[in-house]
Amino acid sequence: MALEHGGRVRAAAGRYGIPLDSWLDLSTGINPDGWPVPAIPAEIWQQLPQDDDGLLEAARSFYGTSVLLVVAGSQAAIQALPSLRAPCRVALLAVSYAEHAHAWQQHGHQVCRVTEAEILQTDAQVVVIVNPNNPTARRFSVAELLELHERLAASGGWLVVDEAFMDATPEHSLAPFCPRKGLIVLRSLGKFFGLAGARVGFVLAENTLLDELNEQLGPWPIAAPSRYVAMLALQDTGWQRAASLSLQAASQRLTEMLARHGFSTVYRNSLFVSINIRNSASVHEKLAQQGILTRLFEHPASLRFGLPFGENNWARLDAALGRLKR
Repeated sequence: MALEHGGRVRAAAGRYGIPLDSWLDLSTGINPDGWPVPAIPAEIWQQLPQDDDGLLEAARSFYGTSVLLVVAGSQAAIQALPSLRAPCRVALLAVSYAEHAHAWQQHGHQVCRVTEAEILQTDAQVVVIVNPNNPTARRFSVAELLELHERLAASGGWLVVDEAFMDATPEHSLAPFCPRKGLIVLRSLGKFFGLAGARVGFVLAENTLLDELNEQLGPWPIAAPSRYVAMLALQDTGWQRAASLSLQAASQRLTEMLARHGFSTVYRNSLFVSINIRNSASVHEKLAQQGILTRLFEHPASLRFGLPFGENNWARLDAALGRLKR
């Protein structure tokens, strides 16, 4: 059974009878002001993907590591990695991106859901951490994760760190510590770069594991146009610096707006803000009736807000939140 994700604005348009172009979609955590994609040369569309097109070099420079594998979004790696180990105990955060637990369970592993305090001390053979976590925004330190990795690797275990929301804060990434035996870091161009439709991600790990994963995924996992766009985005350091600053400012602005409307239990990173409230389903519904889509979580009851783009949309959200009180 497929898991539910954000971004289902077409379904929301049908459900609430609001035209598609009238929605403000805040359900995904994708940068709403993403990297500006240029026109793609016609010859790129006519070529099979080529490993020597410059993408790997751009990615190695961006992530600060020499060994990585390009995949069709980090989701492809999430689904394939569990097949590379015999069934074992896998520890994941009880509240986190649900596809990880689903994938390990599908391959016969025993999944243990633990708290953020417990996960650093677990005796599982594999530990999967989304860092910063989604939707709680909890960020584990480099020192904490390296200590956990050292303990796991000593007994042949794995630490899998999904850094889908890390790009705006690279100083907290484990990417520069790769490759290390038993350390697997997942990165994606979907969130920070706003290129979710390109379906480009990377796995940072030791060569042996990447060779096995590459064999599993097969040839040409990324279309040539996506490779071309990804290479240019990874090379655009000026845009990256500006985006990091603007996203941090927008996240702070959204946090302050939510607090002003009475939502004080706020957790945030550079791409989304989450609030824990008992009536989260009611708030989600009332915002949807106004054409504003948020991401609803049941356990714990919470809402995640992506960042609005443009002053009109900031004002629209502010007004909609104000109507909740009335």
